[in-house]
Amino acid sequence: MSIEHWWPKLKPSTQKWLIENNGDAVPQEVVTEITQAGGPATSDAWWSGQKEPTGFYFPDEAVDWIEAVANDEAVANGEAVANGDERGRP
Repeated sequence: MSIEHWWPKLKPSTQKWLIENNGDAVPQEVVTEITQAGGPATSDAWWSGQKEPTGFYFPDEAVDWIEAVANDEAVANGEAVANGDERGRP
């Protein structure tokens, strides 16, 4: 299942953590929640870096997708406009 399908099933606090820590190692409890929401299993090749001692990582495409979600939320909340984000400029 693609990220667009399981993302809305995550707790808002988990979504917030993923946005704020985008690109970082994903803690096991978050991996478990993602898997329960229909995301990739930890044995799935989708998880890059799964054999790294620091944890699990999203592939670049997922990091980019989460960044786009964060930018869209910022624009919707007026934050990007206040910060001079290119997407929020008139």
